Amino acid sequence: MVNELTQPQSFFLERFGLSERVFEKVLDTALERKADYADLYFEWRSSEFISLENSMVNRTAKNVTQGCGVRVCAEDRTGYAYSDEITVERMRLAAETARLIADQSGGSRQPVAVGQLVPRHNLYALKTLPQEVPAADKVALLDQIDQVARRIDSRVKNVIASIATETKLVMIATSEGKLAADLQPLTRLNVTVIVEAGGNRQVGFFGGGGRVEYSYFLEEDRWRRYVAEATRQALVNLEAVDAPAGEMTVVLGPGWPGILLHEAVGHGLEADFNRKRASAFSDRIGQQVASPLCTVVDDGTLPNRRGSLNVDDEGTPTSRTVLIEKGVLRGYLQDRLNARLMKMPLTGNGRRESFAHMPMPRMTNTFMLAGDSDPEEIIRSVKYGIYAANFGGGQVDITSGKFVFSASEAYLIENGKLTRPIKGATLIGNGPDVLKRVSMVGNDLKLDEGIGTCGKNGQSVPVGVGLPTIRVDGLTVGGTHA
Repeated sequence: MVNELTQPQSFFLERFGLSERVFEKVLDTALERKADYADLYFEWRSSEFISLENSMVNRTAKNVTQGCGVRVCAEDRTGYAYSDEITVERMRLAAETARLIADQSGGSRQPVAVGQLVPRHNLYALKTLPQEVPAADKVALLDQIDQVARRIDSRVKNVIASIATETKLVMIATSEGKLAADLQPLTRLNVTVIVEAGGNRQVGFFGGGGRVEYSYFLEEDRWRRYVAEATRQALVNLEAVDAPAGEMTVVLGPGWPGILLHEAVGHGLEADFNRKRASAFSDRIGQQVASPLCTVVDDGTLPNRRGSLNVDDEGTPTSRTVLIEKGVLRGYLQDRLNARLMKMPLTGNGRRESFAHMPMPRMTNTFMLAGDSDPEEIIRSVKYGIYAANFGGGQVDITSGKFVFSASEAYLIENGKLTRPIKGATLIGNGPDVLKRVSMVGNDLKLDEGIGTCGKNGQSVPVGVGLPTIRVDGLTVGGTHA
């Protein structure tokens, strides 16, 4: 089974009786009327989820899905249809439907010839696929996590832990004659610890993973660090006082706080919003949009990262794209449709949730590059403010760039030192504006542990974020203590 799945192109061709000639016929059907482009997207996915709560396994799920989507692009119109049956007849019907949706009547095209293989990266070659690990082994690990967390502190009242694994195969055939295929593994381990003392109940969370083998969590007892960190966060929050409110200096810690960058800035740099002039960054390439200390990149080529891909969901190899360089806007994240309409190069950011969804420009791993300041120096520079070490949820308005984020772990900074932990802190601001307020950037760039999932237009895809320690001046903090 391993050998079959590790050859995704052969897997689709042999299992479903497909061939390059079949692709050509279906694509010819899709392009019978005047159109600019068409492609076929094939997907086979096997996923497993196991969770534990109250010292018992409370949920298990295993799914296998498969299907094919057909896309037709004519000028700025896109038709898309899909089927969960991978047969020539279903593909042909989907092609006809997509063509009718995108119909720009008249004209004809030359027949399509498929066969030009797309060169791809090799970012996540594995010895063992996620689905090959017995469920019993995963349950045993969850039991260990529960026991270890409860032994750390008597105030631990509940532990919730889960393991999610996925093996996905994709293949893309395009009207440009190109053929791409990839095997995309994904694993994730989450640990949530609930503590209670004197009626005060608090929660801590930690997790990680990526395009890695299950054994990743066992290496150097990595799972134990997840347990210890989740428990530590929960216990810190037991001692937290109400957060102050008002405009003040905020220091964001390295790693996961990069989710603020992802949401408040990253989405506004996706090409579709900018082509439609719906982003605060529209028509601003070459302009200063951030502090000269800020350089922001999106990189889908980092080995084994959760947001990385050998090829995107349109068959384009991923790349490292500089979005903001020393404060100057340099470009947008492009999929095929928007790159063509905006006359800009592809960046390998065409992504979709599944075969039932159209691709759109999405982030992969988005982060700010490191600066020159020592993180401790940044803390010492603040007379009064807050240090946000971790974030929970948040909301962003793409058009205005306005955001609201809640800090799940934060501390007061008083006279250059971290003092009391605080709770109930929210950060309120504007994405483009907040980057202009960055006055110090640390030398400690850190990527998140591998837990990010990004939502857009009803679709969710795995992503990565990252950030060095940064100082932001004059950011509004919403709290409960004036």
